[in-house]
Amino acid sequence: MMEFDPTMRDETSPGELVIEPSSGQPANACVILLHGLGADGNDFKPLVPALNLPASLAVRFVLPHAPRMPVTINGGMQMPAWYDILEMNLGRRVDEAQLRTSAARVHRLIDAEIARGIDSRRIILAGFSQGGAVAYEAALTYPQPLGGLLALSTYFATADSIAPSEANRELVIEAHHGSFDPVVPESLGKEGAERARAMGHPVNYRRYPMQHSLCPQQVADIGPWLTARLATD
Repeated sequence: MMEFDPTMRDETSPGELVIEPSSGQPANACVILLHGLGADGNDFKPLVPALNLPASLAVRFVLPHAPRMPVTINGGMQMPAWYDILEMNLGRRVDEAQLRTSAARVHRLIDAEIARGIDSRRIILAGFSQGGAVAYEAALTYPQPLGGLLALSTYFATADSIAPSEANRELVIEAHHGSFDPVVPESLGKEGAERARAMGHPVNYRRYPMQHSLCPQQVADIGPWLTARLATD
């Protein structure tokens, strides 16, 4: 089986890629999935059918594209990014104002889904790498209860400064990381999961023998997790 490898790209488009339920039914749930640095929402397009979600879930996937901006750790080169990374060290010093601007954009996407008739508890945020750091901030600060957070090969960049929403104080978090990740060390992924657990969140942490990517076994695990979170009585 192939690995899904969110690799870097030079170009992106504004807005977001929206994938409606393959069954043709009106969507009654939504997954908003944020890509990593230098990529765009199209990187995760192949993931959607690979999840093999039941058609009865009628899930809409929203895959936003990050804006282009200079990234300090890459010599100031402009590329798609959710925020600037100022230092590539174990502390991952980032531009928190830009990160929160991106989180506010995610809040607006959630608002739009609710306006279209989706219950907030049937909206799940997910993010890979840089997108995962934004997803942590966006999910835990959103003022209405969400269905869950999927944190992929990422870190909790704003753990020391976040102002959590009471509505998502007990939000369920599924955190995945590669044991051979050379970009975001697994130690950062574990630390983020532990910080969220210390805040009272139920966190399930899984590690996979992979680098900075997704692997087939992980994809096989994500599908059932989403199905369980979005199942209706």
